[in-house]
Amino acid sequence: MNIQLIVAVAIGGALGSVARYLAGVASGKLIGFDFPWGTLVINIAGSFLIGVLAESFALKWDPSQAVRAFLIVGICGGFTTFSTFSLDSYVLMQRGEMWHAASYMAASVALSVGALFAGLHVVRAMA
Repeated sequence: MNIQLIVAVAIGGALGSVARYLAGVASGKLIGFDFPWGTLVINIAGSFLIGVLAESFALKWDPSQAVRAFLIVGICGGFTTFSTFSLDSYVLMQRGEMWHAASYMAASVALSVGALFAGLHVVRAMA
């Protein structure tokens, strides 16, 4: 077990989680809390960021394992919210808002995967 990697993940996770909280609150204040907009925006942004980082590591930047762990597992892992996505989907279904639940789940998955592809291609275009 590498303590440097564990510390890197812990610090990154703390920072990513705080960023997720702040982004969720800001999204709610801007857009409203009646739909899980904050979680949707965070998942899309986090997927884009992880795409940018992964492609950067593959093509341009060869950081240490600790930096990779800090950014990917820590920051991105703390920031993205698929566990919250699952809970939000359940809550919408429990409230009988099946259309909102279905559109939220479809948009979260499709736009997050699309954002990952976009992040990969942004870095490739700059290469």
